[in-house]
Amino acid sequence: MKKARNEISQAGADRAIVGTADIQRVAEPPRPAEGFRTAERPPRLADQLYDQLLQQITQGKYPEESRLPSEFDLCAAFGVSRPVVREALFRLQTDGIVVSQRGAGSYVRRRPSPELVRLAPIGGLAELVRCMELRRAIEGDAAYMAALRRNDDDLDAMASALNDMQRALDDRQVGNEADFRFHQAVALACRNDLFVTALQSLATQIFDYMRVMRSLALASEASRGRQVQREHERIFLAIKNEKPDEARDAMREHINNSRMRTLDETFAP
Repeated sequence: MKKARNEISQAGADRAIVGTADIQRVAEPPRPAEGFRTAERPPRLADQLYDQLLQQITQGKYPEESRLPSEFDLCAAFGVSRPVVREALFRLQTDGIVVSQRGAGSYVRRRPSPELVRLAPIGGLAELVRCMELRRAIEGDAAYMAALRRNDDDLDAMASALNDMQRALDDRQVGNEADFRFHQAVALACRNDLFVTALQSLATQIFDYMRVMRSLALASEASRGRQVQREHERIFLAIKNEKPDEARDAMREHINNSRMRTLDETFAP
């Protein structure tokens, strides 16, 4: 069994070169487990409206501080019912994109990067954002259990993924494959197959989201990419040092920060 050779300092290192385990690169996300497959169906109307409004905001049709059309006008423009409009607007509020004032309507609070629409799967923005909410719950507890149950092979796998993420950062590459391997290694360290199955069932959405998030970080200031790397290092250290509460908090903070960075190009934790 090969042990991770180099320690990452508690404060976080500039480079995460900590192991040499030969972990096969993931060229594409693993296929969902058979038991979790569902028939393909078109996105819900509220998801479609969320996508279209978010695209219009990012493309500048509704700049920051501008007022969105009334619920009645949105119903007429998109041919949907008022409950659909209200659900889409509520999601935009939850994501911090718009703010609603009773009796005054909804106003644009922040404008995500136009790159978000270009990079995200067509019609998939709402699904990607919702996926992050589920990941925060599942992967937070996965990190907690990984800190209690991990072995040296698990640490090698995480270290290898961290190394590749750092190389991608240095080479100005996206690095989403290495990112996915890191999170997959954390799930495997739980010693609970259901966590691995849950991650596999979300593999396509997670892989797409990581590609979008890391591409946005790559297009922004270099400090954003370094912050993403530090967050992964903090998760690794907590798991390596067998600190389950810290591992759960670090994972949840990382996923929440990723969501905020995606929806707000000015966000800096």
